[in-house]
Amino acid sequence: MGTDTRRRAGAAAVTLTMAGTLGFGLVAPGAQAAGHGPCYDGRCKITVSGPTSIKVDSHRFGFGKLRITHVSSRSVAMSATTTNGTRLSGSTSPGGTVWLNNLKIRVKSVSGHKARLVLTRAS
Repeated sequence: MGTDTRRRAGAAAVTLTMAGTLGFGLVAPGAQAAGHGPCYDGRCKITVSGPTSIKVDSHRFGFGKLRITHVSSRSVAMSATTTNGTRLSGSTSPGGTVWLNNLKIRVKSVSGHKARLVLTRAS
């Protein structure tokens, strides 16, 4: 067995081991927070089509669900209700950003009725 063959075999073994580890949940994917969803910690990229709810950490952001209420080629509208009952809302066109408490929602792009959003936390 030559050096190149051993390197390829080693790389394949590492790849298979990582795939198996991820498959069994031993290494958690970056943004997945304790089974709450990929955006729970306020850091994710997500594509939405039409009205939907995105679960986020209510202790960190003051609300537990970010609601996307409308998606069109011109704008994306969103809202949230804080834990004390205050309603927050905002809308922006593609390329714009909405801040709801300390959650930043950037509308990266819109195609038809699908919007690509990037959520980040305030630092």
